Amino acid sequence: MFRFSNPEYFYLLLLIPAFAVLSWFTVKRQKKWITIFGEYKTVLKLLPELSFRRIWTKFTLLSIAFFLIIVSLAGPQVGAKLTEVKRKGMEMIIALDVSNSMLAEDIKPNRIERAKQAISQLIEKFQEDRIGLIVFAGDAYVQLPVTNDYASAKLFLSSVSPGMVPKQGTAIGRAIELAANSFTPNSNTGKAIIVISDGENHIDDPVEIAKQAAENGIQIYTIGIGSPEGAPIPIGNSRDFLKDSEGEVVITRLDEETLTKVAITGNGKYVRATNASFGLMPIYESLKNVDRKEIKDKIYSEYEEQYQYILAIAIVLILVELLILDRKTKLLSKVNLFGVDKNVQKS
Repeated sequence: MFRFSNPEYFYLLLLIPAFAVLSWFTVKRQKKWITIFGEYKTVLKLLPELSFRRIWTKFTLLSIAFFLIIVSLAGPQVGAKLTEVKRKGMEMIIALDVSNSMLAEDIKPNRIERAKQAISQLIEKFQEDRIGLIVFAGDAYVQLPVTNDYASAKLFLSSVSPGMVPKQGTAIGRAIELAANSFTPNSNTGKAIIVISDGENHIDDPVEIAKQAAENGIQIYTIGIGSPEGAPIPIGNSRDFLKDSEGEVVITRLDEETLTKVAITGNGKYVRATNASFGLMPIYESLKNVDRKEIKDKIYSEYEEQYQYILAIAIVLILVELLILDRKTKLLSKVNLFGVDKNVQKS
């Protein structure tokens, strides 16, 4: 298993574009200074030692080295030893609606992004339980099988987006059915499904399927995300909205009735998400009462550090960058490392 022990260092990568812009402005300013003394190409021929290509080469090498240093700081590790551990826990599968209606912005920043933020916060609260993730629209798919690897759960969650399920609709029943079949076979620990959806345009009978799941000891909780008044569905990055065949803007509204019936039938609880509170905390408190049994898991107890190899490459690139001068020297004038025509100076 591969992991990063300190992934927060990746935020430093945002500095690379800033450095690129700064370098671009620096080169542009230098070229502007050249034009002060006359026509650009003519003056450039009088400065044979000047090489803008070298400047960009040095910047590229430093950027790659900086990237590799950040990767090293993030702590790349490879699992070296598997150990079986026993713990008391339950299994929980989150079924997240990824239909286009989840792009509506009556919940800020929009329904699906707010749901992902709340799920990420929920994952951080679990210690001994297993968690899985299912995405659904007109059909349902397992995004992440039940696992106790919370880092992987967050990684898979971050990749979720509307449109990843090509068939549109809201197949809540199919999502519940798939989740019920995705728990660990022959496990007698408590099981729960959390459905997060606006509940609109369901294309099956989720209440009947929830009843079947409840008969197998699975509790079902639902979170309604959206507003009864509804909101339009944005299209792409534009401020245009989805329209029906008659050219009218489509308004997507929360269907609380269906979601409430599913939760009641599934011996769970329905909560409506708002901008102030998403509603996962009441459900989290209820999950504390779910029966927890002993679970056996194999986890990596030891990891081998891999940063030293990456850091070594970064150091080599920095040394190469130091050996490349900003200007050509008489000593190296005969060495055409960059393929520059000696009769015509290129910038």
